[in-house]
Amino acid sequence: MTDLKMLEQISDKPGFLAALDQSGGSTPGALRAYGIPDTAYSDEAAMFRLMHAMRVRIMTSPAFSGDKIIGAILFEKTMDGDVNGTPVPTYLWEEKGVVPFLKVDKGLEADTDGVNLLKPMPELGALLERAVELGIFGTKARSVIRLASKTGIRAIARQQFEVSRRILGHGLIPILEPEVLINSPEKAQAEAILKEELLAELETLTGDEKVMIKLTIPEQPDLYAPVIDHDRVIRVVALSGGYELHDACRRLARNHGMIASFSRALVDGLKLPMNDGEFNDTLKSAVDLIYQASTHKV
Repeated sequence: MTDLKMLEQISDKPGFLAALDQSGGSTPGALRAYGIPDTAYSDEAAMFRLMHAMRVRIMTSPAFSGDKIIGAILFEKTMDGDVNGTPVPTYLWEEKGVVPFLKVDKGLEADTDGVNLLKPMPELGALLERAVELGIFGTKARSVIRLASKTGIRAIARQQFEVSRRILGHGLIPILEPEVLINSPEKAQAEAILKEELLAELETLTGDEKVMIKLTIPEQPDLYAPVIDHDRVIRVVALSGGYELHDACRRLARNHGMIASFSRALVDGLKLPMNDGEFNDTLKSAVDLIYQASTHKV
């Protein structure tokens, strides 16, 4: 059953979502950016321990709180971890006032028809049950759009909504993430098609079903206004997609009603050798800038 206090915060509170959900494939790059070379670990378990330590440093920073960060998306191993003995989802909500979400996708299928669909998720049911037990509010699943293929984008939208119904069935709120790559040669055209496909799929929801949607910041400002305003949509959030922090914030501020859900752009300036003061000040600067963009004050 959906936590009503969490739902109210995610629906109405000014702020943004932090994306702390780098998975196995993107973790080495995230660690290198933080200042940890590949030679610092010898296996995947050691790599994830280092990644968890980085995330704990972020989550325990005074700059990381529900005042401006209303939610955080977690990788499965982060959800299963702890902060000083407290399970991460519990710590986020009870100590920081941040609503916890979980990344549930298992990667992408090969490129077909200009898109990458979600890989099969045979363990999704068991994962969702564990997420509910740990106090997770919602989920996120990412697929990718490379070209303005109407049939490919329709397949992406349909799959995203099929998965979202399974998630809703467990009392969790799904974030659908059909990412249009920022370097797509047909980005604007793909976004126009995606908007129409999302609006069509939203009409298939029934009862009290509602979703969140995570989208690439569009080339045409306010393109997704009809999606944001749809009565089946709780919130539309934006991924940074590889845009540099200031550029991402400038672009986001032109899209009214859309808030950030940044990953790389949030943490890029953070480095392992920083003392706590430098670390917290750097994170605070990014949080403040992203908050301003999400409240359209940049």
